[in-house]
Amino acid sequence: MKTAYLPWRSAGAALALALCASATWAQAGGLKGAPAAFTAECTSCHIGYAPALAGEASWRGIMAGLDKHFGVDASMDEKAHQTITAWLVAHAAKGSRYAKPSADFRISTSAWFVRQHDEVGSKVWKRASIKSAANCGACHSGAARGDFDEDRVKIPQ
Repeated sequence: MKTAYLPWRSAGAALALALCASATWAQAGGLKGAPAAFTAECTSCHIGYAPALAGEASWRGIMAGLDKHFGVDASMDEKAHQTITAWLVAHAAKGSRYAKPSADFRISTSAWFVRQHDEVGSKVWKRASIKSAANCGACHSGAARGDFDEDRVKIPQ
């Protein structure tokens, strides 16, 4: 049996895929369901980075090096460590582009981050209002909630 080509089928499938991907990103990108240990331990020093901002290997690497966490000893008790690691890994970004972490496990130096921010010039990162690529909240007002929607980005002067 020969099947007729229906152009609306392709467009409909593409739209459905885009909507699902968008919904999945929004759900994965948020901090809903974060364990209390994550809030207590991680957000006491910086924003709570959404697990979907890095892959499993990155989160495992970050959690394995908490005694020297970007120049600070962020060690925690074993129960909190296990709880946070399990949550981060379970909600980590999936896919080949997240499989290989950056050498220093920084989200801001990962290939994905660099691609997402390729239009941001090096001088922008150095502005007093931004300071560094790690200061997500400077441009993403919803960063603390895990909201990094491109449509709400405002780059300060």
